[in-house]
Amino acid sequence: MPEHARDVHSHGNPEKVRVRSVALDLTASFDARTLSGSAILGIDVASGKDPLIVDTRDLVIESVETSGSGTSYATAKWTIGARDKILGAPLSVEVPAGTSFVRVRYASKPEASGLQWLTPEQTAGKKQPFLFSQNQSIHARSWIPIQDSPGVRVTYTARIHAPKQLTALMSAEHKGAAEGVFDFAMDTPIPAYLIALAVGDLQFQSAGPRTGVYAEPSVLAKASAEFSDMEKMVTAVEALYGPYRWGRYDLLILPPSFPFGGMENPRLTFATPTVIAGDKSLVGLISHELAHSWSGNLVTNATWTDFWLNEGFTTYIENRIQEEVYGEEQAAMEQVLDRRKLDEEMAELPKEQQALHAATADPDEGVTQVPYVKGSLFVRLLERTYGRPTVDAYLRGYFDHFAFRSITTAEMLEYLQRELLDKQAAKIPLQEWIFEAGLPASAPRATSPKLDAVKRDAEAFAATGAIPRAKWSTQEWLEFLQALPPLKTTQAAALDRAFALTRTGNSEILDQWLQIAIQADYAPAYPRVESFLMSVGRQKFIRPLYAALMKTPEGQARAKAIYAQARPGYHPIAQTSVDKIVTP
Repeated sequence: MPEHARDVHSHGNPEKVRVRSVALDLTASFDARTLSGSAILGIDVASGKDPLIVDTRDLVIESVETSGSGTSYATAKWTIGARDKILGAPLSVEVPAGTSFVRVRYASKPEASGLQWLTPEQTAGKKQPFLFSQNQSIHARSWIPIQDSPGVRVTYTARIHAPKQLTALMSAEHKGAAEGVFDFAMDTPIPAYLIALAVGDLQFQSAGPRTGVYAEPSVLAKASAEFSDMEKMVTAVEALYGPYRWGRYDLLILPPSFPFGGMENPRLTFATPTVIAGDKSLVGLISHELAHSWSGNLVTNATWTDFWLNEGFTTYIENRIQEEVYGEEQAAMEQVLDRRKLDEEMAELPKEQQALHAATADPDEGVTQVPYVKGSLFVRLLERTYGRPTVDAYLRGYFDHFAFRSITTAEMLEYLQRELLDKQAAKIPLQEWIFEAGLPASAPRATSPKLDAVKRDAEAFAATGAIPRAKWSTQEWLEFLQALPPLKTTQAAALDRAFALTRTGNSEILDQWLQIAIQADYAPAYPRVESFLMSVGRQKFIRPLYAALMKTPEGQARAKAIYAQARPGYHPIAQTSVDKIVTP
């Protein structure tokens, strides 16, 4: 790894001893809530003087051995360093001359930040337990001893031992399964945050020759119908940016406690069930995760300071997929709503988090609208300045040039300058866009006639109480609700009588509505606030609801009471973020 790519969020020393492969053999114990077994790390040693250093977080290390051949192992000298609250602790292993493999026998702890163990009652089917991982940003180290940096790419194999009635899945090719033993292999090098595991009562439905959906049996039919356009999406991106290089593109619908909308694990995107709206209006999330197969998985940020390289390009491509499959108006509406979210969040962010190239002590705190939407606006500015065909050709060349590599912002800018900017007369203010706070005046702004009309309906309702004749898409509903000023209780009641918003099954609309209901102190919505917070763990939804409740003394009491019950069902990542909102 070049010196300028040194990852401050990893203890690892890949510039001296680099992990190149990982072979896992792990048993999932739902009773103990642990993964236990071994990880064999294939390494490259720059010199015989330096130890191997990998990241761990609260792993129970039983033994460490080294080998030159991978067949016979000898006991190794190893130490665990001081534990950092964010980074965990370094595992340092002496590697004698000729060492090519290091075997670590270990177990994760029940509270591992990258794993969530669900009881049957916390799943859709209510009959079997469920386990899933979430490694991004630096949570792989909580269940794998590894150089947990996006700049270190590894191939991996895995043998997973699970209860016989359950199915194990990973972000890798299936190599066989029998009697509760599942084998996987990923022959293409990926960073540790893209290693993924799920174990549960799962079935599969094909969506095309190389696409399909895994879900619990009670969810599978709805999920398959909602995401039936997956093959069209893959074809649309290939036409723009080159072939899909990961074999299959499957989707796993997780239980609702999953803390994110989706996670772009290669070959197997993890997704929240909250995007199943019944009308495909929220499948932009799938377009986003699919786009990561080019931006993020194929070409990866080398450090989390370069996170915008993953998300900015991906958000741009997501919108292009939406345009190709669902039309220009759908894409425009999504752009307008994304820009509003960015403007609102940037008004609250400290300046050091407003730049695209930005570092945070905890990389999870860098997951804001800035790398996503500001990053996509940068790419859209390139498109507006140089033309779509020129930028499409540039992006295709970019993905080909850096394929299966992890790169820094500096490397991207050098390529951008050479392959695009130097060939054009018009100039882009790179310093302002990449390294400075705020949103430059040159940022493109999308418009949508449909959303303009909806905004006028919101203004009319606020002024006169006129109920709109609404047969709206999800995006139009979100525009209406977001455009409303703070409502009186009577106004909230009128809207709910007209549209039964408190009972809607669309999670995006419901979340916006419940925030309005809390602000208006609309009591009939409070039972739904509680049931929603008790049943969904997606941070995008639960964080603003808790924040809204915490604005009044009565709301604080309600928030604390709900959170005390809901917290055990949230993923550790969600627990950490909500803990900061709902103070003791």
